[in-house]
Amino acid sequence: MAEIRNIRTFMRVSHRYLGYFLAGIMTFYAISGVLLIYRDTDFLKTQKTVVKTVDKNLTSTELENTLKINKLKVQGKKGAILYFNRKGEYNAVTGDVTYRTKELPYILEKMVQLHKSKSGNSLSPLNTFFGASLLFFVISSFWMFNVKCKAFKRGMWVAAIGLVLAFLLIFLY
Repeated sequence: MAEIRNIRTFMRVSHRYLGYFLAGIMTFYAISGVLLIYRDTDFLKTQKTVVKTVDKNLTSTELENTLKINKLKVQGKKGAILYFNRKGEYNAVTGDVTYRTKELPYILEKMVQLHKSKSGNSLSPLNTFFGASLLFFVISSFWMFNVKCKAFKRGMWVAAIGLVLAFLLIFLY
């Protein structure tokens, strides 16, 4: 490893090796981020039929909570059978439920879950480390070139344009 003589060298060397270290996880985050953009479509999803038995005589709200299907809407009723969106049906007498869902292939679903993990998830320390590392990349990139260099001055203009564009997209969208 290079000898650390000053803050600039430290930032450059740290930026380099942290980048190599995180290359794999950045690949997973990039792919899962793109998949999340298209989560409202059927892109790469396959249809599966789910058959299970739940408690009897559930209301639509209780059924939604039990099945963990957001925005479940009962669209019709015929005797004891409730028909709901996602082409599903629930027999209130027997508790039998059948519905169709569309899911990503296993490995892609795991990547998406990595991207969407919450603070209570066992992967949250990894996500926190990754976010802090990305912040370090942003900060350390300003030490890549000498302040008097043309590339640094142009880089500052490009960074300013990127910052303004980000603010516009966030606040105008």
